[in-house]
Amino acid sequence: MGNHSVVSEFILLGLSADPQIQALLFVLFLVIYILTLIGNLMLLLVIWVDSQLHIPMYFFLGQLSFLDLCHSSVTVPKLLENLLSEKKTISVKGCLAQVFFVFATGGTESCLLTVMAYDRFVAISSPLLYGQVMNRQLCMGLVWGSWILAFLDALINILVALNLDFCEAQNIHHFSCELPSLYPLSCSDVSTSFTALLCSSLLHFTGNFLLIFFSYVRILFTILSISSTKGRSKAFSTCSSHLTAVVFFYGSGLLRYLMPNSGSTQELIFSLQYSVVTVMLNPLIYSLKNKEVKAAVRRTLRKCFWCFKS
Repeated sequence: MGNHSVVSEFILLGLSADPQIQALLFVLFLVIYILTLIGNLMLLLVIWVDSQLHIPMYFFLGQLSFLDLCHSSVTVPKLLENLLSEKKTISVKGCLAQVFFVFATGGTESCLLTVMAYDRFVAISSPLLYGQVMNRQLCMGLVWGSWILAFLDALINILVALNLDFCEAQNIHHFSCELPSLYPLSCSDVSTSFTALLCSSLLHFTGNFLLIFFSYVRILFTILSISSTKGRSKAFSTCSSHLTAVVFFYGSGLLRYLMPNSGSTQELIFSLQYSVVTVMLNPLIYSLKNKEVKAAVRRTLRKCFWCFKS
């Protein structure tokens, strides 16, 4: 990078230049980050401790919680640092590293949501064969496959981006480094990097979204074929949490990346929802809308209470 770039660091302009507003935003995002850590760690602990949750559905949910911890920790600590600092800089290498991990963790979450949609389809369409089909070997293979595919995708994009030259412009109208935000700063041809990003987005994110969509079409037909109202309600409740998480993830991500990179307020809001707020909400979505998780949380809290009391 040193041989290619005259610029050695970027300036993240962030959310506001007003010191008072920055102080308020620091408190807000610190609270959000703490809640994200507590919520996802609590969900991981409950899934690990409670034996009744040792089934594929909650194994994938635990992986999602760990992934949300990683995704949030890629961007929020730097955001908090810049809100307190007068010099809101990030090195070119640090910026590209952040781009890589944002891309990798976001891509892994996209794959994992697809895996969870398939898991819900098997659970609803073949409940008697669920444990046999979704065996431990398959579950581990699907999770590892999600991580490997996303990291390879991120690696290809970042290797192409390493050839970009940054000569004069330093200001990034954003609170974090994302690949589309770097294109206006480059004084070299960005067409190769843009093509790689476009192809990976179409193949990876759009491909996963279509797989989720077709999984839910088949789930819907299966639910409609159930004769009893109680059975339909129970079947729908098993996938309502996952469907809500998918809407939040793809809805905010789609709105963020369809907008031009202008640094507008709307763009920053959608980006915050995609990278900061959604990862905080996922534990709430799965705990508030899932009776088994709520019961497991109560059992775990009682165990912790008696441990401390004794």
